[in-house]
This record gives sequence, C-alpha cells and structure tokens, in this order.
Amino acid sequence: EVQLAESGGGLVQAGGSLRLACVASGFSFARYAIGWFRQAPGKEREGLSCIIGDDGSTYYEDSVKGRFTISKDNAKNTVYLQMNSLKPEDTAVYYCARRPKYSGTYYLSVVPGEYEYWGQGTQVTVSS
Repeated sequence: EVQLAESGGGLVQAGGSLRLACVASGFSFARYAIGWFRQAPGKEREGLSCIIGDDGSTYYEDSVKGRFTISKDNAKNTVYLQMNSLKPEDTAVYYCARRPKYSGTYYLSVVPGEYEYWGQGTQVTVSS
C-alpha cells in the first residue's frame, strides 16, 4: 500500500526554521517525483518544490526559492523540506505527494492535480 506521511511541522517565530519530513512506504522513489505543497485557509493548494527520485533534479517556486531546500534520503525513503527565513505568510498545512516522474505537464511539474498520492499534511504556523 502506497503511503506518505509528513512530520516536522509546528509553531515558529518569523525568521526561524523548520525541517519537514515525508516518509514514503509501499514504493521506491526511483521512478517518481515527490513534491511539497501547502494550503492556507481559504486558498488553493500551492505547489512549492519537487525532487526526482533517481536523478535528484529539483525545482522551486519563486515564493520559496532561496529559503527552502528539498532533499532526499533514498535509503530511508524520505524527502525533506528545509525551510529557513520563515514568514507569517508561510503559515499553512504542508503536504507531500508523488507522481510518476514522466507523468507531469513538464518534468519538474508541481501542479497539484498531477500528483496522485498525498500525505495527511502537517501544520506550520509562523508568528510575527
């Protein structure tokens, strides 16, 4: 059974850091893209970053480029999102999800509708 489980969220002050983890089970990373997304109250789900399981290619949306870093540990079947210089507008529920790596509109797509399996999410709250 395919499962994704996020952890690492919490409450942090503006300027602080958090590291989210996405532990995958039931499949191997190699043929998939793993993406990170967030959804704030009243807003649509937003794609932030993705990483390709075998070649390690990465992509970042402008809203997080330079502040967030995606990485993976294939031995642990885990993808991380290191979030630095957090802002109050980063407050949201953060999700990870997977899609077959060649299934997207483009190779490093973070379009939410193109991802097939999702975790339950982890809350990140940034206070000002």
